Amino acid sequence: QVQLVESGGGLVQAGGSLRLSCTASGSIFSINAMGWYRQPPGKQRELVASSTSGTSTNYADSVKGRFTVSRDNAKNAVDLQMSSLKPEDTAVYYCYAHIAIIGRGGIYQYWGQGTQVTVSS
Repeated sequence: QVQLVESGGGLVQAGGSLRLSCTASGSIFSINAMGWYRQPPGKQRELVASSTSGTSTNYADSVKGRFTVSRDNAKNAVDLQMSSLKPEDTAVYYCYAHIAIIGRGGIYQYWGQGTQVTVSS
């Protein structure tokens, strides 16, 4: 019923920057939060950054000061600006959103398809 589409992944050298974008579409009544997880190869998925409708943001300790998450509520979108990238940032990045659907109760979590970010040394 809801689709999240990501873009902006790619290959970058250490110290460089990338910006990821995620846009939700479908029968959306409201979005309470949007953010990003990542999963390095062979490792567990971890929360990277989140943003609520009230503009509150949270970051994993490993990315604080380097990553910035921002919401565009009118577009049902969230961006992740990544700077000073390190090889350990290499992972598949997944957008998520907590969404209330038109005509239905409850709030559900939806996922983007994932986008690869590779940081070379």
